[in-house]
Amino acid sequence: MKNNLSNIKKAIKYLDKNQCIGIPTETVYGIAANAYSSVATSKIYRLKKRPKNNPLIVHYFNLELLKKDCEINKIFLKLYKKFSPGPISYILKLKRNSLISKNVTNGKKTLAVRFPSHPITRNLLKRLNYPLAAPSANISTKISPVSKKDVKDEFGKNLEFILDGDQSKIGIESTIVNIVQKPQVLRLGGISKEQIKKCLNLNLIYKKKTKAIYPGQGKTHYSPYIKLRLNTKNANKNEALILINKRKNRSKNYFYLSKNKNLKEAAKNLYKTLRIIKKRKFKSIAVEKIPNNGFGEVINDRLKRASYFK
Repeated sequence: MKNNLSNIKKAIKYLDKNQCIGIPTETVYGIAANAYSSVATSKIYRLKKRPKNNPLIVHYFNLELLKKDCEINKIFLKLYKKFSPGPISYILKLKRNSLISKNVTNGKKTLAVRFPSHPITRNLLKRLNYPLAAPSANISTKISPVSKKDVKDEFGKNLEFILDGDQSKIGIESTIVNIVQKPQVLRLGGISKEQIKKCLNLNLIYKKKTKAIYPGQGKTHYSPYIKLRLNTKNANKNEALILINKRKNRSKNYFYLSKNKNLKEAAKNLYKTLRIIKKRKFKSIAVEKIPNNGFGEVINDRLKRASYFK
């Protein structure tokens, strides 16, 4: 991990010139640009081939700058004190005088915000006088990146600078919580529904689908664009088999997310494993049944979305 000042200064030079850069976070790597600049944020959409009606998550260092852009309520503060910096994003009401580019919000009156915990990106954010719009650093709907190499593979020379922060520790995107009104989980991620419910001590709604479009809610997402079969026991001939528990026999077609049903470890290894399978040119993937609780529920969510493609 290269958390040195010279790399941070290089990153700032690119960002100040309205360029996009790759940044590490504890969840996945992001493609970042000045959230106040319409010129810079339009480049994110172009590089990712992302639909313009899909809003971006904005990354802040602390509350000081956020208070200029968003209205803050008691529920947010309670969650912020418990889970931030960390793998959780909040949907907040945008202030009328906010400088956030309309590209970021798609003209909506709400904003998705996050406080990443990765030390390199926190060091970067601390030195900026603007927040960073930073969705995952991948082509829209494809596998999320968890390393600098993944980002390079995705964008090549189209992205000139990437901060190297080693492999993402969590490896799964942030949980998204809408707290403009009654708290709703809009996307499962690094913080569980149970943790949020316990913190707030109230009923929590999980909405897989909403009429409004929020980040991370696309039907097809995180996909290797390979046929996926879920909840299987065995693979067909020449089919990759994703496992979370060690088997007695060996096979070149076995790909372990974990060897002892460790769901947190399995989540961390999911995208890395999907990329390996894709590079080995398998035409289909079978996945053994994964318990639908905790990180297992998050993995199942990602695999279901990855299986929806034309």
